[in-house]
Amino acid sequence: MPPPLRLNAVAFISPQNHPILIRTFQKGDELKYHYIAHTSLDVIEERTAGNTAGGDAKSNPSSNECYLGLLYAMDDVAAYGYITPLKVKIVIALALTDSVVRDAELISAFKALHMALYHAVSNPFLKLDAATTSNEQYPYLLAGGPKWKNFRRRVDEISRALGGAGAAPIS
Repeated sequence: MPPPLRLNAVAFISPQNHPILIRTFQKGDELKYHYIAHTSLDVIEERTAGNTAGGDAKSNPSSNECYLGLLYAMDDVAAYGYITPLKVKIVIALALTDSVVRDAELISAFKALHMALYHAVSNPFLKLDAATTSNEQYPYLLAGGPKWKNFRRRVDEISRALGGAGAAPIS
């Protein structure tokens, strides 16, 4: 049996490139994973620019087209990307090891993270209207708030299932 993936961080980024949630699982490296999430946006934009520029591009990509694969490797971390049909970007930062990372494992992890976001946004009791502000990303910016507790808990459960760090999430 291959060793489990070592998940260091998960980032959810809005269609307007605002961070929704950046969850780190390595103590002391929070800023590093914010940097990784933001630099991943450049690679994601390059890879998806060809899909939106042509008129023959599909409007609803399948899950295999959503998976962007390895975005880049930096020092001891590899960043993998996924973009939902609603253009929410999910970035996973894995520790670089000598073991082989299978795309099937990552695709299932991305699908689980996507479903966690879907369930959080589909909650009828979660206030998603931005009546108090004109910023259309207002509900996403509250992902760190107490009403998004179940979403953060699901992300933590997925991390533990993948073999994330044994410690509790940092941010």
